[in-house]
Amino acid sequence: MLKVFALNSSEWLQTPLGAYVVGWEQARIDALVADIFGYNALQLGLETEDLLHANRMSFRLRSARAGQVAVVAREEALPFASASLDLIVLAHVLEFAPQPHQVLREAERVLVAEGHVVICGFNPYSLWGLTRRFLPRRGDWPHGQYLSALRVRDWLALLGFDVQSSQFGACVPAVNTPVWLARWRWLDWLGRRWGSIAGAVYIIHGVKRVPGARLILPNWREARARAKNLSAVARRDGQLGRTSGK
Repeated sequence: MLKVFALNSSEWLQTPLGAYVVGWEQARIDALVADIFGYNALQLGLETEDLLHANRMSFRLRSARAGQVAVVAREEALPFASASLDLIVLAHVLEFAPQPHQVLREAERVLVAEGHVVICGFNPYSLWGLTRRFLPRRGDWPHGQYLSALRVRDWLALLGFDVQSSQFGACVPAVNTPVWLARWRWLDWLGRRWGSIAGAVYIIHGVKRVPGARLILPNWREARARAKNLSAVARRDGQLGRTSGK
């Protein structure tokens, strides 16, 4: 009998297919967020998983509409000040949100200039997505409106984000037994080798750009110049002191 799961259902996450997808995403997110610096990071979606554990920001939290999370809130109306977050991970939020574009607008609002967004989504043009569309009784998967990576990239561009990278993975068919997942893993190797865009899931990394804004970094050259000038003044004052003493 076909089962239809809510995405954040722990029941689906514990299936072989759910664990396989989340494992692929966790590994890629770890690599993306490990070197993103700042103060505040937020995870929306998949609240039972700690997708930010590889990040080194001092304040990392999870938010959802319900559950054991730090902040209970709607994704399209976040209770955070504008320009207050440095990193947001949207883990399968857009395809299950009533207003996906508003979710992205809200993410843009709360991110600082040069802030990062990492988006995980289900690919409607994968083997999994096509099976779900044309043979809906052939697999168990979460419900929702799957959005293509191209559409999400277009939305990000309209909101002023610069897309840094897109990754596709989990190229296996929508099988839910460990034996068949193992037999189809060679498709993942093929997808990595040829840069396939037919993976069941994708991860998009974007950076918020603000016209006219730039990061203020320490001017080490100017600091060294000031130090040299102070040293010269100190030497001169010392020489004057010795002259006065004579």
